[in-house]
Amino acid sequence: MFIFLVAAAAIVGLAHTAPFPFLLEAFKPSKSVWHVTPAPGAPPSIYLTFDDGPNLDWTPPLLDALREADARATFFLIDAYVDAGTAAIVKRIADEGHAIGLHSGTRRLMVESPDDLANTLRNAALRIEAITGRPPCPLFRPHAGWRSGIMYRGLDQAGYRLAGWSWGMWDFDWGRRRDGNRLAERLARKASSGDIVVIHDGHHKDPRADRRHAADTVRLLAPKLRSRGFTFMPLCGAD
Repeated sequence: MFIFLVAAAAIVGLAHTAPFPFLLEAFKPSKSVWHVTPAPGAPPSIYLTFDDGPNLDWTPPLLDALREADARATFFLIDAYVDAGTAAIVKRIADEGHAIGLHSGTRRLMVESPDDLANTLRNAALRIEAITGRPPCPLFRPHAGWRSGIMYRGLDQAGYRLAGWSWGMWDFDWGRRRDGNRLAERLARKASSGDIVVIHDGHHKDPRADRRHAADTVRLLAPKLRSRGFTFMPLCGAD
């Protein structure tokens, strides 16, 4: 009985923190997106997403790699990193056809009141719109997937949807230094149509962290997937 109670408590806890769809998404899946259901007859698609930017050093090479691959992606930007120094990068992201979503570098937002979270998102969106000339995609990705029922209420107020990622389609590499060759091989091997991939071009604590693996991974991954018929789509507007 004790083991059962511990397991039940763990499940309830994970419902609010697990970085994959769980109990919070079971009853209202339309409030979040973790995988995109392909349209009948459509070519297979992959949704590349990039977290924790903009990064002055490593987002520009990543944009170069995406342009060379003729691939559109979605960038989830940390509001604190959107400033006069990075404005040109933010504008370039939008100008080159990529979608921009909102991100956070802290888990604190999962306990903010719905009103406060909605205001936080609206203010971040206004800063991006002032730079790009258009509002960001109405998607929010919480730090490390940490979320709560309160967060979902705040997202509803702001008109946003929570964006997750597909199982195993991320650049976490079990404590090893991230390597583009190794990541591209793994992601290409696991990829299926509708998958949402997460790669980090920034860091939630260090705005200029070494993220050279992001561009390296794209340069190696894109041709592998194109050879299998995949197209690369922005996540904004995906169901």
